[in-house]
Amino acid sequence: MFEGHDPYLVALSVAVASLGGYTGFALAARIRNTPGVSNRVLLAGAAAFLAVGIWTMHFVGMLAAPLPPDTVYLVLPTIISFLICALVVGISLFFVSIGEPSLKRVASSAVLLGVGVASMHYVGIHGLAGSFGIVHDWSMVLLSILVAVVTAYGGLRAFLAQQEGFRLIVSSIAFGIAVSGMHYTAMLGMHFVPLTGEAHRHLGGSLAASQQILSIVVAVLCFVIAAGFLLSLVPDPRRQAQVSVTADPVAPPAAAEPVAMVTSPRPVTPLGGLGQPPRRPAPRLPVEGADGTHFIDTANVRSVRADAHYTRVHDGTRERMCPWSISEAEAQLDPSLFLRVHRSHIVAIPHVALVRKEGDGAVLELDGPSPHRVPVSRAKIAEVKARLGLANRRHA
Repeated sequence: MFEGHDPYLVALSVAVASLGGYTGFALAARIRNTPGVSNRVLLAGAAAFLAVGIWTMHFVGMLAAPLPPDTVYLVLPTIISFLICALVVGISLFFVSIGEPSLKRVASSAVLLGVGVASMHYVGIHGLAGSFGIVHDWSMVLLSILVAVVTAYGGLRAFLAQQEGFRLIVSSIAFGIAVSGMHYTAMLGMHFVPLTGEAHRHLGGSLAASQQILSIVVAVLCFVIAAGFLLSLVPDPRRQAQVSVTADPVAPPAAAEPVAMVTSPRPVTPLGGLGQPPRRPAPRLPVEGADGTHFIDTANVRSVRADAHYTRVHDGTRERMCPWSISEAEAQLDPSLFLRVHRSHIVAIPHVALVRKEGDGAVLELDGPSPHRVPVSRAKIAEVKARLGLANRRHA
């Protein structure tokens, strides 16, 4: 059964799953912990692209399989299989997108998503109708469910990582291979058994579609996924404008910070350059909302996190998008209150509630109604301890 698959359609199924994963993750990576109508739409779009990618991969895989010539697809089970997929993907993404996701929450979401994707597969398989019965090897069924759960966990971790560029591409390819692996593992344990007597009695009056009709539907969905993928590659005009007005669009490494920042309320070297007056710290930061640009006082800012050419500002309750780059934010904030603790993170020292060693670096916990944690690079640990008054103590 498995050896007779069309290799070109098998490759297409992996590509479709990867493109759907890339588009879904690219949308999802922008919205975690950022409420608002537009972000809910983006979350729905991310779930939709992931679900369509998974479902379309399944049926491209079915077209690749050597099915009996009289095979048709029952419309109702086929539609139900897609609804199952869309529902579990949406619930899982939403569940891990609220608050700080714990390992237990991510693992629970992965089990829900994995079992849901496996259910989508087997409901879709039993939408096949013809002069045959379908028999499954239960050891392969269990293995396919395990693959689906592991795939779901990896996919949710990719969603939470908010990756960009090359790492996002690698994650999407891995996602496509993993989803396809679940499908073909299940197909390996599936066998057709010829029926005798009334071969088509199980059809009843059910609405059915031929493989040709399914091919058209799948082709349209492949086009939708490809179009979404291409649109996700189109540069954001706001980002291009930000790059053009930012003197240093690439965040400098943490080691490049002036040491004087630790002991002086103002940098020794003026921000405006030699012979120019130093720039005053910004009293407020701009953040984008569904209805326009808002401003929040720097006294309420807990941390700033790099997100490509933008940043995410945490005010103790939630993250919101700021149009500044991490370099611009570092230049605008008061260095007596804020410290770059990592290439991608700036923290407000007065709001640090806890510091602990973790691996080669450290982790800071910042206070607020929704406390959150920020990593500290190994090169910045000594400076962080000095700013917190721990320079002469041994602190784990």
